[in-house]
Amino acid sequence: MSTRTAYTGSSRKVILAFDVGTTFSGISYSILDPGQVPEIKGVTRQVKSCHRSLEILLTGVLPLRFPAQENVGGDSKIPTIIYYDQNGTMKAAGAEAIAEGIEDSAEENGWIKAEWFKLHLRPKTQSAAHVTAAIPPLPLGKSAIDVLSDFLRYLYRCARTYIEDTHANGADLWRSVEKNIDFVLTHPNGWEGHQQSQMRRAAVLAGLVPDDAAGQSRITFVTEGEASLHYCIQSGLTTDAMKKGEGVLIVDAGGGTIDISAYGQSQLGNAKVSFEEIAAPQCYFKGSIFVTHAARVFLEQLLHDSKYVEDVDHIKRCFDKTTKLRFRNVNDPQYIKFGSARDKDLKVGIRSGQLKLQGSDVASFFEPSVKCITQAIVDQRNSAPKGISSVFLVGGFAASDWLFSRLKDSLEKSGMSFCRPDSHVNKAVADGAVSFYLDHSVRARVAKFAYGTPCQELYDTSDPEHTKRLNSVFITMSGHKAVRGAFDVILPKDTRVCETEEFRRSYSEQQTTLVGIQDIKVKIECYRGDIANPRWRDTDTKKFSSLCFVNADLSVLCKNLQPLQGPRGKYYTVYYDIILLFGLTELKAQISWVENGVEKRSSAQIVYDPNVELAD
Repeated sequence: MSTRTAYTGSSRKVILAFDVGTTFSGISYSILDPGQVPEIKGVTRQVKSCHRSLEILLTGVLPLRFPAQENVGGDSKIPTIIYYDQNGTMKAAGAEAIAEGIEDSAEENGWIKAEWFKLHLRPKTQSAAHVTAAIPPLPLGKSAIDVLSDFLRYLYRCARTYIEDTHANGADLWRSVEKNIDFVLTHPNGWEGHQQSQMRRAAVLAGLVPDDAAGQSRITFVTEGEASLHYCIQSGLTTDAMKKGEGVLIVDAGGGTIDISAYGQSQLGNAKVSFEEIAAPQCYFKGSIFVTHAARVFLEQLLHDSKYVEDVDHIKRCFDKTTKLRFRNVNDPQYIKFGSARDKDLKVGIRSGQLKLQGSDVASFFEPSVKCITQAIVDQRNSAPKGISSVFLVGGFAASDWLFSRLKDSLEKSGMSFCRPDSHVNKAVADGAVSFYLDHSVRARVAKFAYGTPCQELYDTSDPEHTKRLNSVFITMSGHKAVRGAFDVILPKDTRVCETEEFRRSYSEQQTTLVGIQDIKVKIECYRGDIANPRWRDTDTKKFSSLCFVNADLSVLCKNLQPLQGPRGKYYTVYYDIILLFGLTELKAQISWVENGVEKRSSAQIVYDPNVELAD
């Protein structure tokens, strides 16, 4: 259970957490008052529509349930949907986008629906190639950042409306804190720095924070797996495992991704209970939308020679809203109600507007997700240094009784306790994101990959790796032989990393002019393969991918440099260290150098490559 203490700040502030999911989103918040123990609240009750365009469309103020969706597993959530008109103007979003009559209005006015747009931000790995076939394209002229920024703006308006409507003197309260709001944005375990930079840009475009260093510092990121752990901690779900000294495994099953995270309890010097990752977190594109996509492929084949093949999209939507959620027994036939009593085609199982499917066929739509989660849990358990016997299933997909029962049957046979929080599978990430900000229970994480930088090594005739790369040998400005193509590992894969732990390596730069070394750019790469010590970039080449560039200003260091004489003329050499902090939820960098025997430091800018294609 949470042992949260009173807020020690001198002024009131608000923490807003936005969990933008593939199919549904959530908002949680906490109002921090000096001397008071913070509480976590969710935006879940009746509020007025947050977007005026829909109110005008429906002629009047329509109270919408917020979020406005039933049967999604306990607490309702906000549909992650936006309608745009032909000019790219947002006409409806979230709860408004599923209001009665909205589809007719959209068709009459030529509005364009944007859904599942979060997955357009995904890392472009080969294993995620199947995602492209499943997700709709973005509206013409809109980037993923544009759509995300519009949706974040909508969530912000809804949070404001909810707080103003449900708190005493809510309007005055909001005015007192609107310039002092910290935001927590969640993302799948598989998202990296590039995706975080895109999300930060969307938050700025949405007007959440100013586009400056102070404004952007008010945005914090947390993985959905870690947010879910915090929810389980504050709900008391990890207590038994903690008493046994065992690890716990969190399965966040969402609309797009399945996030698998393993944690164990650690004990700090001040006796505060904290957790640490005990295995590298994993992310798989096997969420609930891929069950729907499998159903669509099946329906296209089944109805290929029927007049109802033109209704596949509509039938798929009906399956998604009803049949998929109700499915519980493989031995019972399943029905998709999509039409009227006059709709009939007995050859394909359509009678009285219902399409009959075998339970085994519906089960096959779920099977890739079931197998993926089961194997991922086994892999995490095998790689963890301590025993794991407790597994918690959260997320919107966890509302599926079929998924839960299949996983429970499989995992309990191997001696694992498998459960899901009662009626709150959908609020775990949003609530947990606020808890992450307030309680900060995870203090160490595990490196998913090997991180390092391309470099060169001084040529050594006794090193066989050097002699077989003679074509890469060159003469440096100082006259030494060196070989290109090496990879200098800064952080090895599977390393346990504490939040304040620094990883640093020493480097040098040679240029013919001072201008050339005043601003340096160091490329940071990931190696995602299985070689324990990836020393050369021409070995297992496809497993190397660009992560980012660390940019640093060395003008202070260069001002007293004297030129050196080399075989090709004068040159300058600068020596520096790159310091990386991997233990936080977002990569940080510094640069250091020695001046008059004293180490000096400066922050370094991390710039992500927007065009990078990641290897598996």
